[in-house]
Amino acid sequence: MSKWTFDSIPDQSGRRVVVTGSNTGIGFEAARQLALKGAEVVICSRSVDKGREAMERIRQEAPQARVCLEQLDLGDLDKVKDFAARVKQGGEKLDLLILNAGVMVPPEGKTVQGFETQFGVNHLGHFALTAHLLPLLQSTEGSRVVVLSSTAATRGKMDFEDLHFQKRGYHAWAAYGQSKLANQLFTRELQRRLDAAGSKVLVTAAHPGWTATDLQRTSGTFRLLNPIFAMKPPQGALPTLRAATDPAARGADYFGPGGIMQVRGYPQRVDMVKLAMNDADARRLWEVSEELTGVEFGLPG
Repeated sequence: MSKWTFDSIPDQSGRRVVVTGSNTGIGFEAARQLALKGAEVVICSRSVDKGREAMERIRQEAPQARVCLEQLDLGDLDKVKDFAARVKQGGEKLDLLILNAGVMVPPEGKTVQGFETQFGVNHLGHFALTAHLLPLLQSTEGSRVVVLSSTAATRGKMDFEDLHFQKRGYHAWAAYGQSKLANQLFTRELQRRLDAAGSKVLVTAAHPGWTATDLQRTSGTFRLLNPIFAMKPPQGALPTLRAATDPAARGADYFGPGGIMQVRGYPQRVDMVKLAMNDADARRLWEVSEELTGVEFGLPG
């Protein structure tokens, strides 16, 4: 079997792409490669300064690259709505939405609307963003949504009675695992509802294996072991890029490194965790997410 590499990415000329969290790490590498392949890329960053630096890095490598910057704070649903409005004003199409941004095992905290930080940013913020941008995706032929998850989803469990860890006490890894499991459930349920509506929008997902990124800045263990075991961000971005551009990808396909335990290697189709295949949980998460965010997709249940 041939290895899927950057050279496998089809020409992206004429495509408009939004990559959340694209000022650093995997998101930056995905944005960079798509821009080098000809796409018009919207760099999304909570920090304007860091986003501007990322944009200039791409332009220094490829002066002809079409990149622009938009500020996005997924921890504030009002700002998510405002961001989506600017994206809609900036163009009549959206070919690719990559839901890459995230937080990983931070100290206990809340989003502006009062959600546990990891669930609020990693899932709810992206859920709301996708709803706001869905009309643009629906009107663009061949459009695709890519959801970033993690092998940490194996630690996840959906506790619908305590999604924000108010009753059981905050456990950073449990909260991260729950948010990453939610990403996989969302992928499957969004594709199911789009199919039921007769939509041609494709939804795929990916995970980067063990990749050294700024996301791990709050974990001492990762900082210690990354130099030994972790892939660099360009390699870690390959599953995302395959999920985003492989013409053979199918709805709800999940891509990750093909090596032992999916830690390293070139991207292949891999299985989602067992709990992500629970259709009842997927539907319940969808309903709870619409209620919490106050957004609706207008898709059949």
